[in-house]
Amino acid sequence: MMFLMKRILTTLSLLCFMIPAMAFEPFVIKDIRLEGLQRISAGTVFNYLPLKAGDRLDAELSSRAIRELYQTGFFKDVELEREGDDLIVFVAERPAIADIRIEGNDSIPDEQLESSLQQIGLVRGQVMDRSTLDKVTQELERQYYGQGKYGVEIETVTTPLERNRVDIEINIAEGVAAEIFSVNIVGNKKFDDEELLKNLSLADSSYFGRNKYSRQELSGDLENLRSYYLDRGYINFNIDSSQVSLTPDKQEVYVTVNVSEGEQYTVSDIKVTGETIISEEEVDELITLEVGEVYSHRKSTETTNNISDRLAESGYAFANVNLIPDLDKDAQTVDLTLSVDPGRRVYVRRINITGNDKTRDEVIRREMRQHEGDWLSTKKVSLSRERLNRLGFFEQVSVETPSVSGTDDQVDVNINVKERPTGSLSAGIGYSDTDGALVNFGLTQENFLGTGKRLGLNIDNSSVTKFYNVSYTNPYYTDDGVSRGFNLFWREVDAEAADLTSFTTNTKGISMNYGIPLSEITRASVSFGVESTEIVPGSNVAQDILDFIDQNGSVYDDYEVSLGWRRDSRNRAILADSGSVASLSLSSTTPGSDLEYYKLNGRFQKYFGLTDNITLSTELNLGYGQSYGDTDIDGLPPHKNYYAGGSRSVRGYDSNSLGPRDEGGTNDPLGGNRKVVGRMELILPNIFAEQSRSTRIAAFFDAGNVFGADEKIESNDLRTSTGLAFMWLAPIGTLRFSYAVPLNDKPGDDVQNFQFTMGSSF
Repeated sequence: MMFLMKRILTTLSLLCFMIPAMAFEPFVIKDIRLEGLQRISAGTVFNYLPLKAGDRLDAELSSRAIRELYQTGFFKDVELEREGDDLIVFVAERPAIADIRIEGNDSIPDEQLESSLQQIGLVRGQVMDRSTLDKVTQELERQYYGQGKYGVEIETVTTPLERNRVDIEINIAEGVAAEIFSVNIVGNKKFDDEELLKNLSLADSSYFGRNKYSRQELSGDLENLRSYYLDRGYINFNIDSSQVSLTPDKQEVYVTVNVSEGEQYTVSDIKVTGETIISEEEVDELITLEVGEVYSHRKSTETTNNISDRLAESGYAFANVNLIPDLDKDAQTVDLTLSVDPGRRVYVRRINITGNDKTRDEVIRREMRQHEGDWLSTKKVSLSRERLNRLGFFEQVSVETPSVSGTDDQVDVNINVKERPTGSLSAGIGYSDTDGALVNFGLTQENFLGTGKRLGLNIDNSSVTKFYNVSYTNPYYTDDGVSRGFNLFWREVDAEAADLTSFTTNTKGISMNYGIPLSEITRASVSFGVESTEIVPGSNVAQDILDFIDQNGSVYDDYEVSLGWRRDSRNRAILADSGSVASLSLSSTTPGSDLEYYKLNGRFQKYFGLTDNITLSTELNLGYGQSYGDTDIDGLPPHKNYYAGGSRSVRGYDSNSLGPRDEGGTNDPLGGNRKVVGRMELILPNIFAEQSRSTRIAAFFDAGNVFGADEKIESNDLRTSTGLAFMWLAPIGTLRFSYAVPLNDKPGDDVQNFQFTMGSSF
């Protein structure tokens, strides 16, 4: 009825416009004048006007002219009048939208609402149509109803401005989302309500109250319910209907889901048809379903994905793999036919790189495992993306493989990167719970001149450490990825300022290192170095230090060789949330050095995805060192000992405070030759969604200690703590905060609940 009324009103309005057009006899137009224009140019009107000077104007042409001007949407009134042989076109423009303001939208961002308004035609600078304002209320109500906010109130206010413009203000009173009062499943006989409701998030009330209703969440729940049955053999399961009803006050929701379960089916046979390309044995390994077991839709999907992925690795990127069921309703069994159509084999025509304004193409291409002219391999494309991400040069790496126009067996690989700053020239101040207040100067370029080489000059000055270092690394010293680097340094460490015993070490040295790739994610390393160290005892030094100097002197020239192995499958080098990293290293001074000792270190860290946004990280750090040859001590030289405690070790305990202490009166930490530190972090959903790549919040549990050569490692000697940690890769530098509660601190332990490190560059 409403639609019919609108049609009648529209027709009447057009007839009203046409009446003036019929009020004069046909004539030849000498000139056309426009009256009433404010914003719209005369050229725009003449572009739409289906007549010109010299045309013969009659009733039919005048009606057409009015109709076409009206249909542009620019005008709310159009009239034609004759003045002699001139035609005068009178128009009344619709107002233009000067500005759109949205108030009261807390749960839906401005950008999302503005995008929705644009889709219905409400855009700044465009002509305003009253019918569009009616659509605004309908569209916004649709979005808020999707969030369960059925009590939302929306008001649109238009304010006239000069030059035939208007401001539009949209006031929203969101209200609160309706709560789930009950979820009822009707028709289930195979599984009870309690078992099924475990799979529905809407029915999972929390300790803080009942869940809020959301249309999107209900859709997801229905899919979860369908998957639950299909994965347990109920192939004919169907959701017949779902109803949502509201209480009169729109504050509570009742959800009713009607289902037909059907019968449970077992797999009686699996046949493979089509051109599989790969061997029959390999196909069998990729099929996760087995004859005699209950049918599972999840395993069916796994099987088709496994074979599709395997074919895609060999260039069959558009393979069509389907698992077709044939049901025997009487026997309640299903025969499965695996149909494989590999399609045409596809190869890569060209690799196109964009977005690398600083980084040279060759730096990106040498990381590519997919090459031009080779068969397309989705595995190699994915691996190439991972390698580019691990470089640390790019904020974002996207890879697309569009088909080449006019062919059915070629694709291009299009790589687009968004570069991050890789160089810095900075002077800064900061604080660390290990080093205290510090001042630094740094000139670092991780991607020197876009070549991928690293060049660095660093100066750090704190109450604990003075450090000067020049370094250079070429990650592709050879074409097959062998890296080479050099390091020149001078370091002074005041152990007493670090709350250790009273002595200072002055060390200067130079080293050269090589890295050798063993696989895509595994590297070996070897380094050679020479360093000269002087120990200067303080006024309140531990007797152990004095004894060591008496036996070995205070100046040592040492030659060191190090061997290392590292396997890194993390998705990102910083703030990773999947994969693992493991490393082993053995460093030793060579025979003939003033101090002869070796150190063996191991680290393992792995990320476990528990849900889509919760990850468990586990980490273990082990260290062992011992002197040998003419260095007559049990353990390590004192300045080479391991230490534990602090924000990078066992949080909740003061930096370097754990382990053996001087028993001669100072009670200062001495460190030890064995270290055991384990850390477990539960990485929580990020409350800073827009900063998810630069912030991290985690609950943690730490355990660890260091032990002297004459101490037995006992589990009850490990210090433990738990707490919360926050990390932010801020523009001014990396900030780390933690609040820890020691769980088994003992008398004499230095407890430090709140710990942080920060830096500021300027």
